[in-house]
Amino acid sequence: MLIEQPTHGETRDTRLRRLAMRSMRRGIKEMDVILSRFAQTRLQDLETPMLDSYDALLRENDHDLYYWVSAVSEPPENFAPIVTQIRVMLREEGGAGAR
Repeated sequence: MLIEQPTHGETRDTRLRRLAMRSMRRGIKEMDVILSRFAQTRLQDLETPMLDSYDALLRENDHDLYYWVSAVSEPPENFAPIVTQIRVMLREEGGAGAR
C-alpha cells in the first residue's frame, strides 16, 4: 500500500523530483522504463493541471497503466490527456507500445 506524504507547500522542484522518483519505482519493469523516460524527458514541461493528472495517474495499478499507454485499452476520461502525452512520447522515441 502506498502511503502518500502531505504535499501542501511543496515547491515545483520538489514535486518534480518526487514524481520522477515515483515514476522509476513501479510494480512492473515495463512501467519503470516507460514512466521514468517520460519523467526525464517531459515532466518539467508540464503545466500544473497536467502534473496533477500525472500525480493521480501514478496512484493507479501498473497493469492498467501498461494497457492504457500501450493502447490495449482506453484510459478513463480523466487520464486521457496525460496518457496521450505518454503515448506520443513512445511513438516519437520508438518505445514499447508505440502504435
